[in-house]
Amino acid sequence: MTDRADDDDAGVSRDPGAAPAGSGDTGPEIGLTGRPPRHTPEPAPRTSHGPAQVIAMCNQKGGVGKTTSTINLGAALAEYGRRVLLVDLDPQGALSAGLGVPHYELDHTIHNLLVEPRVSIDDVLMHTRVRHMDLVPSNIDLSAAEIQLVNEVGREQSLHRALHPVLDRYDYVLIDCQPSLGLLTVNGLACADGVIIPTECEYFSLRGLALLTDTVEKVRDRLNPKLTISGILVTRYDPRTVNSREVMARVVERFGDLVFDTVITRTVRFPETSVAGEPITTWAPKSGGAEAYRALAREVIDRFGA
Repeated sequence: MTDRADDDDAGVSRDPGAAPAGSGDTGPEIGLTGRPPRHTPEPAPRTSHGPAQVIAMCNQKGGVGKTTSTINLGAALAEYGRRVLLVDLDPQGALSAGLGVPHYELDHTIHNLLVEPRVSIDDVLMHTRVRHMDLVPSNIDLSAAEIQLVNEVGREQSLHRALHPVLDRYDYVLIDCQPSLGLLTVNGLACADGVIIPTECEYFSLRGLALLTDTVEKVRDRLNPKLTISGILVTRYDPRTVNSREVMARVVERFGDLVFDTVITRTVRFPETSVAGEPITTWAPKSGGAEAYRALAREVIDRFGA
């Protein structure tokens, strides 16, 4: 299959309602968010690394492209010379599987790291096929962690304690939180500097955003004063439908500049990459999906300054 950048594969493009090129309209180009895209500079090379910016990729609603975005944002950041650690904090292990890791066969995963004091992060950490990108894998064993941690002192800080020894090695740590607001997700939020919320262009997702932002505020007040919402990433957007455009308008109205200019549209390539066990940036490097995640990486680097 050849690379293409049609309506279903582009990540950042003109609004279908905007005036076409050559129409005589000299106004600014309008992006899919309904705003002119902000200028994002090309990232400067890093001469040193760390300490890491820790980002929780979080949405309690499943099927919003959270894991796909974690993998591909991480790979795009690594392309820009950033050292990246991906943390699979979901018992389903979708992040690990999406990187081709046979996670059900692993002896050591993040579960061991959280509940066994003698296990260090270096016992669990794995290199991926992507240069500069490592992984802390997960599998179904993690589902027992919430019960095992419930009586632990400082149980909400378990992940922070586990990751702390390696933060100076990386520029970014991306935590793929499970689609719930339980103890594991609270652990992800409690150790994060910021939260990126992937949300699909559906009305049900708008209600979930309100609940999630409330949870973030509670974690900030009680556990992690530095925690902020760093960005809203709109995924699975179809510019041809009125529903998508209306939901986009409401998200931008509610969250303003927090909404990334990069929009991830529907594409057949993302399921392909899951089967291949690699990011779209290497599976289909010239595709619109790959370019979209590179654009997102530039926005993230610009916002976090790392």
